[in-house]
Amino acid sequence: MCAHYRVKGIVNEPTNKRAKPLSRVTSLANLIPPVKAAPLKRIGQTLQRSISFRSESRAEIMPPRPWSKQAPPAITKRRDSKLWSETFDVGLGQMLSSKEIKRQEAIFELSQGEQDLIEDLKLAKKAYHDPMLKLSIMTEHELNQIFGTLDSLIPLHEDLLSRLREARKPDGSTDHVGHILVDWLPCLDSYNSYCSNQVAAKALLDHKKQDHRVQDFLQRCLESPFSRKLDLWNFLDIPRSRLVKYPLLLREILKHTPNDHPDRQHLDEAINMIQSIVAEINTQTGESECRYYKERLLYLEDGQRDLLIDSSRILSCHGELKNNRGAKLHVFLFQDVLVITRAITHNEQLWYQLYRQPVPVRNLDWEDLQDGEIRLGGSIRGAFSNVERTKNFFRVTFRSGGQLQSHCFQASDAFNKQQWLNCIRQAKGALGSECTGELRRSPRSPSGLAVPSRDRAGECMDQSDSDSSDCSMDTSDTGANRPANPTGTPVEV
Repeated sequence: MCAHYRVKGIVNEPTNKRAKPLSRVTSLANLIPPVKAAPLKRIGQTLQRSISFRSESRAEIMPPRPWSKQAPPAITKRRDSKLWSETFDVGLGQMLSSKEIKRQEAIFELSQGEQDLIEDLKLAKKAYHDPMLKLSIMTEHELNQIFGTLDSLIPLHEDLLSRLREARKPDGSTDHVGHILVDWLPCLDSYNSYCSNQVAAKALLDHKKQDHRVQDFLQRCLESPFSRKLDLWNFLDIPRSRLVKYPLLLREILKHTPNDHPDRQHLDEAINMIQSIVAEINTQTGESECRYYKERLLYLEDGQRDLLIDSSRILSCHGELKNNRGAKLHVFLFQDVLVITRAITHNEQLWYQLYRQPVPVRNLDWEDLQDGEIRLGGSIRGAFSNVERTKNFFRVTFRSGGQLQSHCFQASDAFNKQQWLNCIRQAKGALGSECTGELRRSPRSPSGLAVPSRDRAGECMDQSDSDSSDCSMDTSDTGANRPANPTGTPVEV
């Protein structure tokens, strides 16, 4: 039996309605890597998002390569959805109550999901890993980095499936599953290393797609019936999706279990266990993602290094934004510091070169700007001829050397901007227990977003919390010089 593994809750959980397939829970992104991505990439809540404000789980459509042979369209192989009442003797249903039938359906869905998961994990190894290794499309080391500990998950789920089938009676019904789950769930410790590796695995896979042999192979697989229009990353992300669905599946079984049923106590215990496990794996994955991006930062000078970056264990969100001159930057919001960088390629790898001095979150104020309020040249005025180019801006201000300075950032759309503002507000709110002060409403903010008081520089104010999410945005700073500011008006930097 596996050692007991205690963890903390993950992301939000998907819905369990049969008509709507489960889509997402709350967070293992900022994965990845969900990650919030060019949705907003959010870290720290990574289970839910496959790695960003991401839903990177959609099938990736790659352009045809001139060297690849054009194959005729293949018929997609779809997986049939099976119901317990359709699989076993229908006559049995006449002896069961409607509630018991729903309970049997929920138990069967748990079992069927395990079988589907096992098939997909084996397919990922057989159709992707083994051929790419045999054909030397990738090295064994690269494949090990991308596939991580996926092999170890297959026997784990085969064990649960075997136990569930053994508990099933000849007529297809199952009396008890709670004790099976309580005994098996600690084995999910294996998911910790797998999910924590997803950020680095996704980055390496994206990099290898620049190799035409890799891209051509993946495109051929995508066009084949076995893929069900899912790309390789979709298959590698299936275990994470399954993990965050367990709490929902178990609650559905509990929902249809009578109060006096002996299985109810074990189900309650199993639900508490899986919520703890998912939360802990989510925490570990978020910390792994944070470490990954900290290691990808490039400093132009030692003066740019900041202990707040080194000590950060949480990456609230990150992504591309634009400044009011249209320059692209990659912005990282760690738990205590905002880091503005330029994405660059070095030695065929993506790195993030610091573009401005890091800004402590405790010194950071923010403001939602109305569309058309910012002039692309840098001045803040009401009228501007091209309103489309001045949409979705927000501004952050801070004090540096006794001078009030600011950055104006443009998000890709209104939703993306709100995710950034939510992330900043949450980061400020997290410091509320250490700082004192009161909120004031920004006179410019039509949405009523809370803005910290600027009366005392460097002191953070308590702010209302809101759900955070992965953010991918683009930003750039404007001027390099910082003129004197005797009037106290924020200087755009």
